[in-house]
Amino acid sequence: MGPDFARCGTVASFCWPAPGRSGQGIGREMRAAVLHLAFAGPGAREAEGDAFVDNHASTKVCRALGYEPNGTAWDTRRGEAAPIHDWRLTRDAWERTRCDDIELVGVQEGLPALGLA
Repeated sequence: MGPDFARCGTVASFCWPAPGRSGQGIGREMRAAVLHLAFAGPGAREAEGDAFVDNHASTKVCRALGYEPNGTAWDTRRGEAAPIHDWRLTRDAWERTRCDDIELVGVQEGLPALGLA
């Protein structure tokens, strides 16, 4: 997600693997690809994410991709309030942990449709 991306240059991403798929690296691979698209494509400044405090797999993915803790908040899970950790990934941190096996194709041509060119 990138509401007001043209002005703020920030994106947010999250993932929720299907039951039985957690721990296979799918979420990390997807988040790495989305981050690459955001930073290497239209040039994001920062990426944000969040995870419920007891979602250790999501926290592990955030840490592995270079996100840093950015406070706590509350959200609703199954109709109940639950605490979440907020995460922040700067462009500099992404540069240190970025994947080198992702190729972006056609991104520049699509930017005008998103109001980014």
